[in-house]
Amino acid sequence: MPDARAPRLLCVEVYEGRPLSYVTEDAAALLTEVATRAVFVPTTTRTREQYGRVRLPGPAPRYAICANGGHLLIDGVSDPEWSAAVATRLDAQCAPLREVRERMVATADPAWLLKERVAEDLFAYLVVDRQLLPPDWVKELGEWADGVGWSVSLQGRKVYAVPKPLTKGAAVEEVARRTGATLTLGAGDSLLDADLLNVVDRGWRPGHGELADAGWTAPGVTVLAERGVTAGEAVLRGFLGAL
Repeated sequence: MPDARAPRLLCVEVYEGRPLSYVTEDAAALLTEVATRAVFVPTTTRTREQYGRVRLPGPAPRYAICANGGHLLIDGVSDPEWSAAVATRLDAQCAPLREVRERMVATADPAWLLKERVAEDLFAYLVVDRQLLPPDWVKELGEWADGVGWSVSLQGRKVYAVPKPLTKGAAVEEVARRTGATLTLGAGDSLLDADLLNVVDRGWRPGHGELADAGWTAPGVTVLAERGVTAGEAVLRGFLGAL
């Protein structure tokens, strides 16, 4: 949009001394209202350490979901019962992390591979140069991963490989059970958010991200035209309307 119309932004994450992530000031006010009227549960593929850098407006959430559902935080502390249940599912239903990580690294080209990381001993991801990354490589990795119980997602400069049993949706259902929720609302923009949007009662999908690029939708999911930081406001207005 024209510079003169651009919304004022509030920084909600600092990394290595530099501002990194933002919400609009209007979104900050809307989020505070949501968090006072409902159980607000930040749900992310971020590790616990990465999530710990985020300072969202409003009251501190009692529950948070990190590592794509691998950790359920209660007042900032990972619930050991949930972590043990996740580990049992992964052992029984998919190939081990070591095998998948080795495949990713062995087939990656140093010309476009910038970093490789393991997150919480649960899943792996690569940081890549998108300009040089061959699209066929992601497709081929995804086809191989599917056969061993994993899924692949390309988000920005990161290629994630995540076990299929490791889902945000399962963790959201657990929080709903513990809180006795009768209505669940959610939003997401990546392929790793699809299962979450399928389990909530009502969902919202921004006009950007993997799901938008794929034209993905599902019953009960509202497709938004808004993209980027303004989509955050649209999602929160949707939440408040549903509440």
